[in-house]
Amino acid sequence: MIILDTSAVKALANGHKTLNLLAGNMAHTPGDRLNVPAMCLMQAEADEENISRRVLAFSSVIVDTLDTMASVSVGTMIRDGYGGPDTCHALYCALPRPEFTGMSILLTGNEDAYPPGIVTVDIDSPGMLGFP
Repeated sequence: MIILDTSAVKALANGHKTLNLLAGNMAHTPGDRLNVPAMCLMQAEADEENISRRVLAFSSVIVDTLDTMASVSVGTMIRDGYGGPDTCHALYCALPRPEFTGMSILLTGNEDAYPPGIVTVDIDSPGMLGFP
């Protein structure tokens, strides 16, 4: 599962070349989606008007909702000092879950916001799409 945190959501909406290419490629691959945690979409929209419209226009983007279990877990992470609501929701989405058995990759512009053990990829790293 590929997850976009708030910084990646903003970059995608504002035309980040590599993220736009990734979103376009995923739209042509059945079953592949870019997951946006609801709190990341909320924070991006709070920071910049209409950003959610630009991101949700991509057919490859889905929103990972904040259901009951997620809200309790995210609240606990916030209380324990892992970051704000958006960072903690992205972190929650990157953790192993029963409905997804593969490895999650968190795309971000701020790798230092996440603890060790979470697979993060900087959106500006040269090999983000797997090419050196």
